[in-house]
Amino acid sequence: MARYIGPVCRLCRREGMKLFLKGERCYTEKCAIEKRNFAPGQHGKTRKQKLAGYGVQLREKQKVKRMYGVLEDQFRRYFEQAERTRGITGETLLQLLERRLDNVTYRLGFATSRPQARQLVRHGHFTVNGRKVDIPSFSVKPGDVVAVRQSSRKNASIAHALEEVKGRGVPEWLLYDAEGLSGRISSVPTRAQINLPVQEQLIVELYSK
Repeated sequence: MARYIGPVCRLCRREGMKLFLKGERCYTEKCAIEKRNFAPGQHGKTRKQKLAGYGVQLREKQKVKRMYGVLEDQFRRYFEQAERTRGITGETLLQLLERRLDNVTYRLGFATSRPQARQLVRHGHFTVNGRKVDIPSFSVKPGDVVAVRQSSRKNASIAHALEEVKGRGVPEWLLYDAEGLSGRISSVPTRAQINLPVQEQLIVELYSK
């Protein structure tokens, strides 16, 4: 499956905010936003960007895509699915993205970033309801239990992530079991529980043109 493999810090700089694509590095002074908070490229410092209308909507879409590590075609499919679903389209879009397996494992603290979570899922380190699932885009639903496989309990990356993310908390729509290294999806996340600085309505307006 296609994915972005270029430098990720430039994505944060392009959006002018932390997208938390490099795990614990994003929480230190080494973060690119802390050191070089201007757009990438040789004209990044001097370029004065005035966004309005389409430009603002596009930037919001790019921001969400990059946060979840989704490319354009897949993101559009998520939007089309959200549009067909009863409810508020923008909120439903974020709910679909939050329910991706790679995002859930990241939210549970089994990875320090979504890109790392995607890799761990692809390598088959997790189960859903007792069955191995290695598809990052797999959509979980309320009642599902996501767990670290028994053979992966001592995986160095997962152990390191669990140590690093202590104290950051787990979203209310997930029930974390530290002893069993698992988490149950208690409900579909509400917009208030999706703690992201995005204006999803701008994405809806962009695709509705």
